[in-house]
Amino acid sequence: MTPLGRGKDNALRRQGLPLLCFAVLAFATPFVLSGNRYLAFVAGVTMLHILWACGMNLLYGYTGLMPLMFAGLAGISAYTVVDLTAAGWSFWLALPVGALAASISGTILGLPSLRLKGFYFTLCSLVIQTVVTLAFVYFAGLTNGDTGISQIPPPTFAGKPLMGLSYDLVLVAAAVIGVLVLIGIVHSSLGRRLIAIREDDELAGMLGINVTGYKMIAFFIGSLFAGVGGALYAPYIGFISPRSFDVLISMNIWLMVAFGGRGTIWGPVIGAILLAPLSFLLQEYYTVKDVLYGLLIIVVIVAMPGGIASGFQRKKREAPEAVGVSASRGGAK
Repeated sequence: MTPLGRGKDNALRRQGLPLLCFAVLAFATPFVLSGNRYLAFVAGVTMLHILWACGMNLLYGYTGLMPLMFAGLAGISAYTVVDLTAAGWSFWLALPVGALAASISGTILGLPSLRLKGFYFTLCSLVIQTVVTLAFVYFAGLTNGDTGISQIPPPTFAGKPLMGLSYDLVLVAAAVIGVLVLIGIVHSSLGRRLIAIREDDELAGMLGINVTGYKMIAFFIGSLFAGVGGALYAPYIGFISPRSFDVLISMNIWLMVAFGGRGTIWGPVIGAILLAPLSFLLQEYYTVKDVLYGLLIIVVIVAMPGGIASGFQRKKREAPEAVGVSASRGGAK
């Protein structure tokens, strides 16, 4: 086995224990909270945001793109699934169609902006998100406009409606699979090429990497995360409107990645767990919620510019170095 192959296997093994712990805790959460439907619902929404954060992390953390139309892509999937199920489709057939619609739409809409970099790409994605939101408002025949679509029926499984604990477990499975897929991508040759593009896309192109092509692949996969989450979101919440998938939602998902630590596996998961419940737990204190969001951003920017996970990793690296310095000084004496 080559050194690169051994390094990949070691990296995957290192992620095995954290993934197992996360899966156990995630699957245990719906059972622990089953006596309190409100907290179980908040936990379910958090699982959806973990899935979305994984997709955003692939684009923002590992590819260096900041797609502010991410929520719009989730909305495309959500509206597609709702319309198809209203036409008589099974939810389980509509889900992959909606997710694929989001992926194709994301790739097509993002194609003109993929040659842009940094701020210009972000600005272009913001314009695309605005256009998508306006389309949700004005194509009222498909989306019911600004009024939204309410009383969305839950999916059925084995002839029974999927509600409560059973739906919560589906969301947990989606979040765990999302993290697992992200780990597999990051430690693959695709992941290494995306990281090379993030670090220096011009140098990556000089080394023979098809920068635009790999950005399109990343956009397709990241949009797939958004699409699956959007498809699961609509029946779980029971109501969708253009505001459910506007630029503020994209910003919230981006904030979870930046807060937890972009370019790390577990940072965005931590960010989603910490930030996703805030909008529900502080509903009665909406002014405090905004202040708290601002304070959290300031704390992370000042104390941990790379996010929570990066801060912990830096301290972990610095600890052995400090021990080595102390030992060398002791030897010198």
